[in-house]
Amino acid sequence: MGYGSGAGGWMFFGVLMMVGVVLLVVVVVRVIAGGVRGGTDAPARPGSQARRLLDERYARGDITTDEYQERLRVLEQPD
Repeated sequence: MGYGSGAGGWMFFGVLMMVGVVLLVVVVVRVIAGGVRGGTDAPARPGSQARRLLDERYARGDITTDEYQERLRVLEQPD
């Protein structure tokens, strides 16, 4: 008597362990993929993506220095 009374507790513990392992794998994958910022919750600046794209186009040689400077000036103007 009493041989099966603790099985429910061990099954619950096993489920909790599996959920913990899955969460750990998800967090590790997101960190490796760059999906988690290093603890900062600061929002990205609105023009940061446009600036990055402009920098990339200039680095590839798609636009001249004059075009780059003109577009950069427009991006940096306050709304």
